[in-house]
Amino acid sequence: MKRVVKILSWNVNGIRAISRKGFLPWLSKDSPDILCVQETKAEPTQLTAELANPADYNTVWNAAEKKGYSGTATFSRLKPAKVKMGLNISSLDKEGRVISTDYGSFILFNVYFPNGRQNSQRLNFKLKFYDEFLKHIDKLKKTGRKIVVCGDLNTAHAEIDLSHPGENRKVSGFLPVERAWMDKLVSHGYADTFRRFNTKPDNYTWWDYRTGARERNIGWRLDYFFVSENLLSNLRSAFILDSIMGSDHCPVGIELDNL
Repeated sequence: MKRVVKILSWNVNGIRAISRKGFLPWLSKDSPDILCVQETKAEPTQLTAELANPADYNTVWNAAEKKGYSGTATFSRLKPAKVKMGLNISSLDKEGRVISTDYGSFILFNVYFPNGRQNSQRLNFKLKFYDEFLKHIDKLKKTGRKIVVCGDLNTAHAEIDLSHPGENRKVSGFLPVERAWMDKLVSHGYADTFRRFNTKPDNYTWWDYRTGARERNIGWRLDYFFVSENLLSNLRSAFILDSIMGSDHCPVGIELDNL
């Protein structure tokens, strides 16, 4: 695979909703090699054939058991050698949050990490998911595999990653325990790709619909690409596509070469 590979990730906040806002024309125009989508809120049987399987893409869906909730999908012009759903932990795999696609030269994890704001039970679920996910990818990395992790992590890592850090220190999404896990992810050898190219503030990927926050750029950086350090030499660029509308999140992406 000696080529530049562009991978995008987008929490679409409902695949059916975004399909009415120009999703397929955008996908055709931008034409990423791989698009990872989170919060699909649908099963393929609920979609048009064109949306369930866009032209020129191999598509994998992982829907939640609960209708209209969570879910992930991976659209890929590159045919993966292997596809797996979940973390092989039944208590964590009912919400359709993980798809891994193995392309030989790297394994891509498309993940919709849980939100912990609802109550303490959901926060504990989120932290359990975090820990088990890191164990899962660490096992693969120890065998020498190159790892890409993308998706909505539902946490802003550092103060630079949200507009009002002081006001949100006790809010899930910026709790010390959540941020500490992201520190742990980095310490285990996974690099935040965007910060390799851009260390400036005011770069966000999620804005609250209810307060019109996007127009004022009052946001959070919740969507990430992390790569294992053995893949950094292949990292060509990382970016946020904050001009793309249709969801309360915007797409993020990376380019890899010489794979």
